[in-house]
Amino acid sequence: MKNLQKLALLAVLGMGAIFTACEKENDSVVDQEVTAEIPQQVLDKIAALAFNPNDVTYEDFVFPDGTSEKRYVIEGDIALSADFIESMDLYGGITSEQYRTNNLVADGNITVIGYTGGGGFGLSSKNRTGLQWAVNNYNRLNLDISMTLTFGTNYQDKDIVVYQNPNAGGSGGSAGFPSGGRPNKFIQVYGLDGFSNNVNEHVICHEIGHSIGFRHTDWFSRQSCGQNTNEGTAGVGAVHIPGTPTGYDSTSLMLACFNSGVDGEFNGNDVTALRFLY
Repeated sequence: MKNLQKLALLAVLGMGAIFTACEKENDSVVDQEVTAEIPQQVLDKIAALAFNPNDVTYEDFVFPDGTSEKRYVIEGDIALSADFIESMDLYGGITSEQYRTNNLVADGNITVIGYTGGGGFGLSSKNRTGLQWAVNNYNRLNLDISMTLTFGTNYQDKDIVVYQNPNAGGSGGSAGFPSGGRPNKFIQVYGLDGFSNNVNEHVICHEIGHSIGFRHTDWFSRQSCGQNTNEGTAGVGAVHIPGTPTGYDSTSLMLACFNSGVDGEFNGNDVTALRFLY
């Protein structure tokens, strides 16, 4: 790891329909609980960490074996448990629209598995292609982290597991943040078979970005979703990664929303940020 700062990359805007990129709008969530039912202290902590406290949902996050746990879904595709949110340090958390200061992944190899089991949780052919292309995107940059990809069902010892959630509505994916120097383990995708291999690549690459510590590039505005919401900097400053924009970056892979025209590739600013951190 080259730095103790974190950047925020995300799904990209293009021409055509817009989809929440990690992507999940409230009307696509199954059995969600509305924001009003979430404890105020949780919303306060989310806001203090410079996440958007609006439209937070409390949902069943389903694992590949069919079990589930409740998680708070923030900004459409960031799924965090109550314990994880509570453990996040207010003064080591989000520092600007582009970075974070904690929860990076330790240098070294990350083992990734594309789940191929049954029950609707196995990746489709397009999902598998998108995952392979996404891993290739990271590995070709020769970062201080690398990824080894396999496909199968024995995921227990793997660092990242990518699988389908057959119970989710809408199209996109969801993931969490790293912990203890290791990446977020579980990445869900859903509703992507109607899209191109490039869109599958884009969504999975984006969710891997969250899993190694990146936020949405436009968390300060969610402009890619047609919104105008500024969450502030939690009173802890804003440290800019050299060579990257301080404003809206319309082609970043880590924008909050994507559309069917995305190509699944990092832009130059995403690459600069990745190389700065890893």
